[in-house]
Amino acid sequence: MRTLLDLILPMDCAGCGAVGVGWCADCAATLARPPVRVRPRTDPGVPCWALGPYAGPARRAVLAVKERGRRDLAEPLGLALATGLTRLRAGSRPLVLIPAPSRRVAARRRGGDPVVRTARAAAGWLPDCRVVPMLRVWWGVRDSVGLTVSQRQHNMRGHVVAVPGAGAVPEIPANAEVVLVDDVLTTGATARESVRVLGRTGVPVCAVLVTCSA
Repeated sequence: MRTLLDLILPMDCAGCGAVGVGWCADCAATLARPPVRVRPRTDPGVPCWALGPYAGPARRAVLAVKERGRRDLAEPLGLALATGLTRLRAGSRPLVLIPAPSRRVAARRRGGDPVVRTARAAAGWLPDCRVVPMLRVWWGVRDSVGLTVSQRQHNMRGHVVAVPGAGAVPEIPANAEVVLVDDVLTTGATARESVRVLGRTGVPVCAVLVTCSA
């Protein structure tokens, strides 16, 4: 059936357009380098890391997930995220990935939250790792495209919430390394508000890791 579908609707690489593969080896290599430390204009208060810049194949892959419904990219992007996390981890403490929140309307339009899907794919490659999607965006948040740094900060301030009770669950071991994950880090406004809310809930974040930094 897969072969038949490929003949009718050939799959193309989300990064370069090569026919016959969803994510080619050359494009995968662009996200296989060690994570790079980034410093967004809005400081979340914890170290921020990115697998690569928001450009080239990585940018096209993120847009394919968001705009073209390319759910098949969750696995290769998750593997890249897992590889980056392996390089950043110090020790063998349990690892908890908390996806950055997205607007519900956007998640519904995309058939689910792509950041959550990618995080779960990453967790599948890592020992003693779990995903806890405990953050939500409250009503009133605008699409951040085109907003200035100060507008993004105002847009997110007070609009990220933790799911009731999620911070006090045995899902998050007391000695866990907690990493906030996202697809793109732009100004850092969402990351800062997420880190702040998690800290108030009793879940200290060790770092932020994103696929791309803009």
